[in-house]
Amino acid sequence: MSIGTQLDLPAEIQAAIQNAIAVVDAHMAGLNARDPDAIAASLHFPHYRLAGNAFKVWETSATYLDDFFARAGEGWARSQWNRQTVIHAEADKVHLDMEFTRFRADESELGTYRSIWVITRIEGRWAAQLRSSFAG
Repeated sequence: MSIGTQLDLPAEIQAAIQNAIAVVDAHMAGLNARDPDAIAASLHFPHYRLAGNAFKVWETSATYLDDFFARAGEGWARSQWNRQTVIHAEADKVHLDMEFTRFRADESELGTYRSIWVITRIEGRWAAQLRSSFAG
């Protein structure tokens, strides 16, 4: 379902979707600002990522940003969401089909990638719990 087609959903599901989108937008803003605290606030820990067949677990936020820089590519300057599509949504969990592009400082593209993000509400806090990505 597209974000724009949620008008007939119950209010609690609409709220869950809005919270999930706010989480991924805050994550991207924190990433682009190189703000480890903002990034950590957008993730639940442990945090899980499946890229290709490699599974990575971050028990804490301590190395998350450094690990991102290592995989983002030489010359990474910023990233942006191209698409955020809701796959499934419940009151405490939302699955998002995402696409993003990484850019160099001169605005040339490093790459465009698809991923699935799972955003959950745990103890009242919305954050990304896991994702599966085709990005390196």
